Amino acid sequence: MTNLIRRIGLACCCWLLLGAVSGLAAQEGWKEGLADSQGVKIHYVTAGEGPLVVLLHGFPDFHYTWRDQIPALAKTCQVAALDLRGYNDSDQPTGVENYSLDKLVGDVVAVVRHLKRERATIVGHDWGGAIAWNVAMRHPELTERLVILNLPHPRGLLRELKTNPEQQKNSAYARAFQLPGAAAALTPEAIAGWVREPEARVKYVAAFRKSSLAGMLNYYQANYPREPYDIPADLPQVKCPVLMIHGLDDKALLPGALNDTWQWIDNEFSLVTVPKAGHFVHRDQPERVTRILVDWLAAHPVAK
Repeated sequence: MTNLIRRIGLACCCWLLLGAVSGLAAQEGWKEGLADSQGVKIHYVTAGEGPLVVLLHGFPDFHYTWRDQIPALAKTCQVAALDLRGYNDSDQPTGVENYSLDKLVGDVVAVVRHLKRERATIVGHDWGGAIAWNVAMRHPELTERLVILNLPHPRGLLRELKTNPEQQKNSAYARAFQLPGAAAALTPEAIAGWVREPEARVKYVAAFRKSSLAGMLNYYQANYPREPYDIPADLPQVKCPVLMIHGLDDKALLPGALNDTWQWIDNEFSLVTVPKAGHFVHRDQPERVTRILVDWLAAHPVAK
């Protein structure tokens, strides 16, 4: 157990070094809701009117991560920022099997249907990005546009895990999170340590105290690739326009995994790399990322 705690501590240090938080954004006009995903309640906040844009956070995070992007997007769209299952005000089912990608994808579909929409733009960071890729591949009829922040395509990540020793080394934190009993070595205060602004960190600690630490790590235990890192032959092409924004200082997900992404997308593909930004690219450089996102969405309008 001592070695486990040491490895988890190193993993948390990795996250501490990955991101920064800018000033708090106004939350005026945000509304809350709950969608039912086969008995699991998924909490979201929503603002604005227009085409639906769904925002999916990663680990360790919650809907508040999008506070700088929501006001800008809400000027032309309806934005729905989710708390993923296990986090904050969403339900926290027990058991690794309840955090498989098919259930996580189902949560997104449930929110879209709850909001009485047929299609949506899906935006995801980190684990939210993994979910977003899978929504686009499994539900092309639902996905109008796809935006991914610092989460390579599954094929790219598997290739790097199989062939790139540096990526293998830098994925040690995920291996620690997959160990039995890993959640016992985490605390809300520790996993909120990446948030640099004191006021925001208070909100994060409060959210994580309401969350399931075991549920958070179930994402890794259920879905993070394991050896031999075989690439599934049946992964479908992504059919919608795709924007990827990647902070180049990400130590957890190295940029080599971005290579060849265009081969797995049967539509327009835009890649924007952001120097001097880490894994939490939308928090490290929120104004820049917001501008990139808004401009790309405006250049790829959807039918109303």
